[in-house]
Order: sequence, then structure tokens, then C-alpha cells
Amino acid sequence: MGWGNGFGLLSNDTSRPIHYRFAKRQRHRINDWIARSSLIPNEPILDASQFFWTQKLSQNWAVIRDEALAIYRNRDAIPPLRDISPDHRRLVQDHSWRSFFLIGYGHHQTENMARAPRTSELVGAIPGLNSAFFSILAPGTVIVPHRGVTKAFYTGHLGLVVPRDTQGLWMRVDKQRIGWREGEWLIFDDTYEHEVRNDTPDPRIVLLVQVERPLKAPGKWLAHGLMAYVKRSHFVRDANANLQDWEKVYAAAERRDD
Repeated sequence: MGWGNGFGLLSNDTSRPIHYRFAKRQRHRINDWIARSSLIPNEPILDASQFFWTQKLSQNWAVIRDEALAIYRNRDAIPPLRDISPDHRRLVQDHSWRSFFLIGYGHHQTENMARAPRTSELVGAIPGLNSAFFSILAPGTVIVPHRGVTKAFYTGHLGLVVPRDTQGLWMRVDKQRIGWREGEWLIFDDTYEHEVRNDTPDPRIVLLVQVERPLKAPGKWLAHGLMAYVKRSHFVRDANANLQDWEKVYAAAERRDD
């Protein structure tokens, strides 16, 4: 889950460029090629221990949490994901899902990174990192069932602030219902259908990272070509412009706190 995972999620594509519509129609075939070339299992939930980079971030999770909580003090100035990426508007009906981006599709949000310097340093060492942000679910958040578009990435959540009510806070990935734990990773393939609910009275905050899937040829070539296109697309350019606007909102909130 991040900026529509490349090609967006809206069902009405008639206004989209023809090459966009072609790529979206072919995504299942493309994902089959990528899955056959994958050097990690093609499973909904992945074992975090197979990714060496997870250990150092887990060891420093409290520092990451403290930086996230400092940012969270100005929670109303953190952009709702639906305002950054309009393709997410059908997933959540309000502003309850907010995202504080450090890196998005390789684009560094330098002002935000300065607000979380240790987190930015740690995620910067993740090989193949595509995006990293603090993902915040307010009480009452409902994210409807959906699928990411491409297997070129896998997604990781590092639990930072997790309500104790495990019955009221959960994510379903394919047929598995799972939850978060503070200081631990949850890694999954978002091309499997997934949904999220926070029915607790408290926020849930995770560090969300999107990382390139380890691949061999020919899937590696296909994924790299696909992502080179996406990073130059208007989806990423528009999201970047929206993030710049929200940076001004957050900076103004900080000045009011001084």
C-alpha cells in the first residue's frame, strides 16, 4: 500500500492514457512472470528473518517510535493518504489513514527526513528501498479489501505504536488474519487481497517500507522496466507535488508550536 502501487486502484480508467490501461490489463500476466523469477517465496505472508536488513531496524525500533511520536504531535498536519494519492480514495472514506513520507518511489522528502534523521538513516540502508513512511491509522479506520498491482515490491510494517486490543485491530492478507507487535516486523505481498480495521480507541503507527523483490531474469528485467516507467509517470509526479504542498502545512504547524 503506497501511492497506488504503481498504476492506481480506481475502477474507472477511461480517462487514463492508453499505455496505462494496457499495462493495467496485463498486470496479472506481468505478475506471473515476476513470481516465476522470484528469489523469495510467492506467499501472502513472508518470514521477516529471511531479510537481513530487518534486524537492525528492529533493534532500533524505540528510537524510530520516538521520532514518529514527535511528528505525530502535529497529527492534523500529516497528510491523509487519499490526499496524496487520489487512487486511494475508494479504500478509505475519510481522513483516518495518514502517511508521513520520508521516501516515495525513490524521491526523498528532505524536510521530512530531517524531522526523523535516525529513521531516515536506517531505512536508507535497506537494499532496493522504494518507499518509506510512517503509516498512521486513527481510531475507527476501515480500509476496504483491495490488492496492490505489482509483485515488483514486497511490503514491510515495523510496529511502533500498537493498541493492546488485538480483537479490534487487525489486517487480513488473503485468508490469514494477523496483527502487529511493537518492535516486530510484519512482511507481506500486497498483491494478495488485504484489508485493515482499527476498531480500538487508540491510533496504530507503523513504519511502512516498500522494497524491491529479489528477482532473477527475466522477471528482474521486466520489473526494472516497469518501475522505471512508474517513477517517471504522472502518478508519481502528482503525488510528489501533493507532498510538497503538505510539507508547507506541516511546517506551519511546527511554527505554531514554537
